[in-house]
Parts: sequence; structure tokens; C-alpha cells
Amino acid sequence: MIEANRTVDSLVIRTALPAEAAAVAELHLRARATYYPDGLPDDGLDWPALWREAIERPDGHVLCAVRDSRLIGIASFRTPPDTSAETVKLFQFHVDPDRWRGGVGTALHAACVEQWRADGRRTAVLDVHAGNERAQAFYARQGWVPDPENPPAEDDHHLYLRYSVAGE
Repeated sequence: MIEANRTVDSLVIRTALPAEAAAVAELHLRARATYYPDGLPDDGLDWPALWREAIERPDGHVLCAVRDSRLIGIASFRTPPDTSAETVKLFQFHVDPDRWRGGVGTALHAACVEQWRADGRRTAVLDVHAGNERAQAFYARQGWVPDPENPPAEDDHHLYLRYSVAGE
């Protein structure tokens, strides 16, 4: 687990703290709102509580990117149930919309890959909202490809991507 701070051009990437769950949830909702043209649907979920749970999970990781004491990026990953221990799923990956195209996502992704390698992972998977073309382009630039084991169904709202951790 990344315990020590990783600093890149005044950006610090580190493990999120339980006390940061509300700030993580706020960033998550701001980023998600950008790919819902009709507004973010009310899912009724208690996102701060869910993020606190994710941060405290012994079998998962939540990394955060911080610049000038402000949380500007988050990534959450763990081995999904019924999957090989060599596979990790990137459940959430968000950068503050005010910080897009500034290198935060690339640095945060590199920190994820570093952790996956340290954990002995060979493959990473994720699903991305079908309408989120900006995120799809970002993942493609990082080396993610369509997951051949999970082709999209006709009415699916998500695309499934795969990344070769060992392949770099």
C-alpha cells in the first residue's frame, strides 16, 4: 500500500484517510455530474459513508491526489469477488473537473499502476459509463483496451476495459 507520499510537481499522491470521506464524496459527485447531461440522478446513496467504508476496507485501496492541501483526484481499487488474485478492479477514478488536462489523472493512474505492480497484479479491469467519452479517451491514452471477456450488451450503459499491468 502506498503509505509514503509520492510527490510529482507539487502534487502529492497518498492513501486517503477516513476523515476525508466527505471531501472524497464531494469530488466524486462533481466529477460524475459532468457526464450526465440531464443532471446527476438521485441514487439515494450515502456517498460519504460508502467512501469511508472503501477507505477503511482492509482488502482495498483508495488513493488521493492532493495539491496545495486540496483534494483534486481519487482512485479506488481492489480485487473483485470471484476473480483471480492477479486481477484488480478500478472501481472509481475521478479528477476534479477544474483540474482536467493538467496531468493529475495521468499521475494518479501511474500511482495506481505502481501499487498494482507492488501487489503482484497482472491485469486491471474497469467499467466506464458509455456516454463518458472524455474518460474513455483518457483510459485509451493510458493503454486500456476493450475487455474481450466482457463485450457490451445491446442496452448496456457501461463499457468494460482491461489493462495489462505486467505488459508495460
